[in-house]
Amino acid sequence: MDRGTASTGSKYTRSGNDYNQSGDDNAASSSRSAPYRHRTVRPSDDPRRTTTRRNGSHNASGAYSSEHLTHRSVNPAQSFDDLIKQEKFDEIVEKSHRFGRRYDGRNHGHYADSIKRYTSVSRRLLNRYEQSQLIPLLLQNFQPTQSWNWRSLTTTLHSFTSAGIFIPYKSTGESIKPTQAALLSTLLNAITFKCNQTEAEDIDARCIANLLWAMATLVDNGQKPTPEFKETVAALLPCINVQKDQFIPQHVTNLLWAMAKLLDGQKPKPEFTEAVATLMPCINAQKANFKPQEIANLLWAIAKLVDYGLERTPELREVVVALLSCVNTQKANVNPQDIANLLWATAKLVDYGLERTPELKEVVVALLSSGNTQKANFNPQEIANLLWAIAKLVDYGLERTPELKEVVVALLSSVNTQKANFNPQEIANLLRATAKLVDYGLERTPELKEVVVVLLSCVNTQKANFNPQDIA
Repeated sequence: MDRGTASTGSKYTRSGNDYNQSGDDNAASSSRSAPYRHRTVRPSDDPRRTTTRRNGSHNASGAYSSEHLTHRSVNPAQSFDDLIKQEKFDEIVEKSHRFGRRYDGRNHGHYADSIKRYTSVSRRLLNRYEQSQLIPLLLQNFQPTQSWNWRSLTTTLHSFTSAGIFIPYKSTGESIKPTQAALLSTLLNAITFKCNQTEAEDIDARCIANLLWAMATLVDNGQKPTPEFKETVAALLPCINVQKDQFIPQHVTNLLWAMAKLLDGQKPKPEFTEAVATLMPCINAQKANFKPQEIANLLWAIAKLVDYGLERTPELREVVVALLSCVNTQKANVNPQDIANLLWATAKLVDYGLERTPELKEVVVALLSSGNTQKANFNPQEIANLLWAIAKLVDYGLERTPELKEVVVALLSSVNTQKANFNPQEIANLLRATAKLVDYGLERTPELKEVVVVLLSCVNTQKANFNPQDIA
């Protein structure tokens, strides 16, 4: 695991800042989280655990018209049939024609939001069949004009992304993929055009955060960054500086996460570096207001950005120290996912040259203590990430205290309990971390030997699924 990233988080990340056309906040939507290996780690929210929690982001609820799906008692199949009725589209298009150049796109935004709310009620993204039914209708009826405002464009792209309209399923028909691409292209071109209008004063901080979140989520879901995709990102980044005084903690978290995802291993260009530098004072100024999940996501994003070549400036170091200080203050509120994210990010930042101060060691000890308390609640991915992070931190000089050994023993015990649930990547990471810990003096107890035997047995069972990197 030395050359890459352990990943943390569950499968979805939330934006949670979107809003409907009446101006109220909508329920947060989900974005697919990357599997972890040496690929990008992603902070995430699990929609199964909450319709209230983040990409360190928490959703907000707002008022909706009666046509929106607000109750879990709604029949999903019947609701989807309602979504694809031609008369619904006819009504939207008729309203846009009636207002002509004065039409601001609000009815299209409302409809896009209703698709997202359908998936929220169904507790899943659109499946391949639903995509194939919806996408041709959307391409035909969603043609943004110059009169559409930022709110309509943001709600539409954010809702489509959150619902899974653009997810490239392997089994998606060849006739649908070009239609998907054409629909996305239409929206991106409209957003780029709007960014380039000097009179586009109605863009606000929430629009910028939601649009960049949606675009990062598209990349995370497998979207290839086309030239027009990159052009839209480049047009949005300068808006961060214009609105920097308006960002709340949730916006800042989503923006930094989005930029880490959008880089996707590339060296940051000047406009990326400038946007990140703009956000650093925002983080420092609002450090007391970040929730544990947001702190974990921010540290993850900073670790990834540094991994991609972001300069370790004094301002960036100051922000990292401030966030670590907040971890210590809020240690009683961290959940297993936060603990895994925070320890992974801390280990990576130390790997990149973060000074091992007494404060840093104090944070690590606090997180290990929390990990011991919540040891029964870690999932396989979190166990693998925690053991990797502990191995790295010990390598960097973390004292092998009785508390640390106790956490390691507890995690190894969890490996035995959850052995049937580990995938090849997690098995490889666990064996690597265990070997490193033994190298650093972990006692070779019967329990440890049993865990190694269990993992080797898992290797044998899943041998056909290991890739060359896992084997190495």
